[in-house]
Amino acid sequence: MLFEDSIISKEHAYTKKTLPFGTFYFCEKFVISEMNEGIHLSWNKIVEIIEIIYLHYPDKFKIAYISNKVNSYSYDPNHWQNFFDKYDFVVASVSVYYSELNYNNATLEKLFSKKSLKRSNSIEEAVSWTLNLDEFKKVY
Repeated sequence: MLFEDSIISKEHAYTKKTLPFGTFYFCEKFVISEMNEGIHLSWNKIVEIIEIIYLHYPDKFKIAYISNKVNSYSYDPNHWQNFFDKYDFVVASVSVYYSELNYNNATLEKLFSKKSLKRSNSIEEAVSWTLNLDEFKKVY
């Protein structure tokens, strides 16, 4: 389910940013990404995402990152390692899957992540888990 079609979008104020390869929703404590069908999420695109995140949030921010996998796309799971070596603003992340393939990809992501990573089958569950995570609550 697309974020904007969910009840969660009515419950949280957000700013929407559309890039050529995906759409991003910036909420107070989390970002939701929805990548376009068939794209390859390269390191250059990840850096572009990081730049818009830095533009949106104030200094020394901490957020959760929710990947709402409504479309199929490819990425290199090793980028998780590279990301966590360079950046420290993500407290936890959630991978929302809608197919067995996306579940398997989320399982692979979990192996590479240095932070809490949950697999979820709904955007509502993902946001609820994020907002109730002890690790995340300690940040605020």
